[in-house]
Amino acid sequence: MPTTRLDRAVIRDLPMFRPLSPEDLDAVLAHAVARRLAPGETAFRQGDAADAFFVLLHGRLKVTQTSADGQQVVVRHVNPGELFGIARAVRRPDFPGTAEALTDSVAIAWPADAWDALVARCPGLAVDALATVGQRLQDAHTRIRELATEAVERRVAHALLRLVRQAGRKTDEGILIDFPVSRQDIAEMTGATLHTVSRLMAAWEAKGLIAGGRKRVTVRDPHALFMLAEGEGR
Repeated sequence: MPTTRLDRAVIRDLPMFRPLSPEDLDAVLAHAVARRLAPGETAFRQGDAADAFFVLLHGRLKVTQTSADGQQVVVRHVNPGELFGIARAVRRPDFPGTAEALTDSVAIAWPADAWDALVARCPGLAVDALATVGQRLQDAHTRIRELATEAVERRVAHALLRLVRQAGRKTDEGILIDFPVSRQDIAEMTGATLHTVSRLMAAWEAKGLIAGGRKRVTVRDPHALFMLAEGEGR
């Protein structure tokens, strides 16, 4: 994974760093490097020693976890400007998941042992870390509720709508989820089988709700998808 040194211009517009003076920005970046990840390349793998933490500058990542019986679950997507790999911030010695680039991506990496000193200089890091952990808990609770109470059609519709909110881009055809996402990914996000997800999405394509492509999904009728998610599908 190639690395390069950074100057303050690359982070000064990120919300967590905006309050810092130029001198503080230089100090924050003193031990940081940029890491470029090609699609499919990992920033870290589940079980690796948590020897770094990151902020994504450009691109998209997915974070997956693999259970003891080999089942893989997509637990979150990382968008530009977000912290990830903050295991040491919660005093965990290893990474609980694998972070894989979906597109050409660039992240800033700091050594894990720099966390406490950086938080002292930049309280925004701690605020963002708390928000990140809180969002993960909320997402986990949402998924548990959906798995326990909702039919698979509603779970898949909710998953697509979440992706639209995270990375939707308007096009002539509808709202494109602006990073590669496969039907297998959606199955792993929703606790469904690939066969079931493929069947549902083929039916939705036939009705004009979505348009599919190779690892691309465009939502053509967001309202109809919302109604499906709420159990009011046509």
